[in-house]
Amino acid sequence: MAVMPEAEVTVEPGLVVALLRAQAPDLAHLPVRLAGGGWDNTLFRLGEDLVVRLPRRKIAEPLMVAEQQWLPGLAADLSVPTSAPVRIGHPGSTYPWHWSVCRWIDGITGVSVPRRDRESAAVPLARFLAEFHRPAPADAPVSPVGRGGPLEARDDVVRARLAVLGTPASPRLLEVWEHSVAAPAFADPPLWLHGDLHPANTVLRPEGGLAGVVDFGDLCAGDPATDLAVAWLHFDASGRSAFRAEVERHRPTNAATWDRARGWAVSMGSALVASSDDAPAMLELGRGILAEVLCD
Repeated sequence: MAVMPEAEVTVEPGLVVALLRAQAPDLAHLPVRLAGGGWDNTLFRLGEDLVVRLPRRKIAEPLMVAEQQWLPGLAADLSVPTSAPVRIGHPGSTYPWHWSVCRWIDGITGVSVPRRDRESAAVPLARFLAEFHRPAPADAPVSPVGRGGPLEARDDVVRARLAVLGTPASPRLLEVWEHSVAAPAFADPPLWLHGDLHPANTVLRPEGGLAGVVDFGDLCAGDPATDLAVAWLHFDASGRSAFRAEVERHRPTNAATWDRARGWAVSMGSALVASSDDAPAMLELGRGILAEVLCD
């Protein structure tokens, strides 16, 4: 089975309290409780307004450091709340990596909301990307897994995933993938990217709309098509139409960009299907993404 990698460091509430006492004593009196986590980080709610994010694997620590370095400045003038760190934790004798204290964003994770009900987030998510996709400096992070780069660099791995899926839809998905890889490459200066903008990294309001965007661990620079895959990652045909229209209103985008974005949706959707046997919600998300790719 393809399952989540095991944690290389087990983080308990007592360790979080000890780290706070040593490095942020003014916060150490607040209650700490487990809030969840994923492949890279474990999250602990800190009081009512904060969350502590700690890498659970060594491979995630450079991502945390890049987020700490760049995200506070990038998020300062955004109209959408983010998980930008408000305190930066450092390695110590009891924990080996950098960690962060961030603002808690009230709401519900986007992955728990049915696809048809996410449409209310389409316009604000497009506006967030219009604000975030700004020119990146030469020393901006480069994705270690190729986010923001050319699709052809992922050709072998995506073809292998589609072959393993072995579903009746696999040949059609391969046709979409080949069409996307053949699209003209991104040739403009690189833009800042979230890099991993699937529904589990958005927070939605219970009454509808976007409450915030979280987990910028894949923050990098490159082709905005990587983030525009949101059209298929989040939405059905109606939501996708609203999202694309709002993107075009802020920054007109050519057909090749949307072709590459659809290819990124194939890449991300197939990755979720191939690696989420122990995460039913993410497995279902991956299947839904691939189904939406074939709707257009």
